[in-house]
Amino acid sequence: MEALERFLAWGGVKKDVTCLVLSGLSLIASMLHLLPLPFDPAWVAIILCGVPIILEAVIGLVTAFDIKADVLVSMALIASVIIREDFAAGEVAFIMQLGALLEDLTVARARAGIEKLVHLTPRTARRLTPQGEETIPAETVQVGDLLRVLPGETVPVDGVIRSGQTSINQAVMTGESLPVDKGVGDSVSSGTVNQFGSFDMEATRVGEDSSIQRMIRLVQSADAGKAKIVGLADRWATWVVVIALSAAAITWLVTDQIIRAVTILVVFCPCALVLATPTAIMAAIGNATKHGFLVREGDALERLASVQQVTFDKTGTLTFGTPRVAAVCPVGSGLTETALYALAAGAELRSEHPLGKAVVQGFREKGSTVPEPEQFSMLPGRGVEATVNGQTVIAGNPELLAERGVDSQALQTQAEGYLDQGCTLIYIAVDGHPAGFLALSDTVRPDAADTIRQVRAAGVTPVLLTGDHENAAWHIARQLGIDAFQAGCLPEDKLAWIDRSQQAGRMVCMVGDGINDAPALKRAHVGIAMGGVGSDIAVDAADIALVNDDIRELPHLLRLARRMMITIKCNLTFSMTLNFVAIVLAITGILNPVVGALVHNAGSVLVIVNSAFLLTWRKRT
Repeated sequence: MEALERFLAWGGVKKDVTCLVLSGLSLIASMLHLLPLPFDPAWVAIILCGVPIILEAVIGLVTAFDIKADVLVSMALIASVIIREDFAAGEVAFIMQLGALLEDLTVARARAGIEKLVHLTPRTARRLTPQGEETIPAETVQVGDLLRVLPGETVPVDGVIRSGQTSINQAVMTGESLPVDKGVGDSVSSGTVNQFGSFDMEATRVGEDSSIQRMIRLVQSADAGKAKIVGLADRWATWVVVIALSAAAITWLVTDQIIRAVTILVVFCPCALVLATPTAIMAAIGNATKHGFLVREGDALERLASVQQVTFDKTGTLTFGTPRVAAVCPVGSGLTETALYALAAGAELRSEHPLGKAVVQGFREKGSTVPEPEQFSMLPGRGVEATVNGQTVIAGNPELLAERGVDSQALQTQAEGYLDQGCTLIYIAVDGHPAGFLALSDTVRPDAADTIRQVRAAGVTPVLLTGDHENAAWHIARQLGIDAFQAGCLPEDKLAWIDRSQQAGRMVCMVGDGINDAPALKRAHVGIAMGGVGSDIAVDAADIALVNDDIRELPHLLRLARRMMITIKCNLTFSMTLNFVAIVLAITGILNPVVGALVHNAGSVLVIVNSAFLLTWRKRT
């Protein structure tokens, strides 16, 4: 049986398309009597399309006693051939294989992103020993080892800083947009990136216990928990087979006309039923593609139609994920906003820190020229010190100002309101005196608030899950009109929240962009990743990727999914009704196998036409 399955799988989609083209041409030749052959050209369709159906039915019955639609189709094919209705047999085989191909094209296999997470796992570590520094494989690091991490390197294992100060990019773990300053006693996670200063750390969690390895396991476990939706035709197939066989047998016994029995088997074949779902899904996927969505899982839209909550990651999804200057506030220095901004931009001009770059970019966007610093020094984890226009400028955190003998208490008091809004602050001192501060924040996408309103109008509840701290999350949620939010989320926290909601019967759609969102994107009923700004791993973990990052189209996708399900139900109702009407006509002898096959054709065409309306559907406003 395994050899038979390998034979059927050989050639893939190209083979299936070739067989369908040849079969279609042979059926046209049979119907119009185009070729003077010693046999009916419909036999080409019977062999190319019918034989695989019969073999698959046999494999299913023998290996798992699986009664699918293939079983009934196989019986109709064989019966039609026995009574020499070759065209009917070929036509049914062709329609069924066309439906199967559409389904295969629809149900795309998700590409695993786990190997990309593995690539993030550090390969080596610098271990400090009494003899000096040595480079060792990261997997050989032991708990208690003293390690050194240089600027630009990835932290090899989880640990605690024992000496040195730095800024760590933690986006891989928390999704937080701004680097976090770290000093002695602070913990660092494997997979995060050391941006500036070097530091020595003590390993506390290594190997399979490290943060990046836990992330890999979360993605794997989340993926395993998502069940696939079985084809509706196959779910009903057992009953269809029983009813069809019973109707055919009774008709044969009562009328003693085998042609009526065969016609019943032909018209009972669920051709339109098989096409009902995949054609609607493919049309809806075409519509979604035109609106910037790449649907990577065939049943994703079917699942999306049933979601009740949409959970958003903040950074990169509802915001741009890059800091921008929100306010420039001189305090008691006599400087104007422009003068303070110019000094701060000059001091940060040579800085590699994202906050420093944001200050310089913001000043340039105002059309001003940034003054060149005469002297510059960067103090990792604290800030910068520079001489600008003959003045000594210190820009950094309160600890740096305190080290230089500057009392920043007045600045901190004035800045409390910005801290409550979740802003990051740069305190400025000029010539040894407090001069003011700059408030920086992640910028909300201009269309985010309207998107949230439309998501709610579509009957879905928006929820914010973010790795940012409480103040930033609360401020963004209030700004966008989101009532429910959870701050400080690590990957496992997002996963736990989604699990609780779905166990309570509330299906969740997760929208995210970062590596830290990958487990949640996998576990959610539907995962949507920001394909442009998002990480490859997040995109691979998701069912749907938003290619151009235009979240304004998300409400359309939610409505489209529900409209698609209405179309599918209409298709199914029509195809079942057509089947039963055709059966009645077959029992009474009005239909013969060829006419019955043509009725199937008409039903299948109407199903395809109805599904095609989804290609251009959009809810009128």
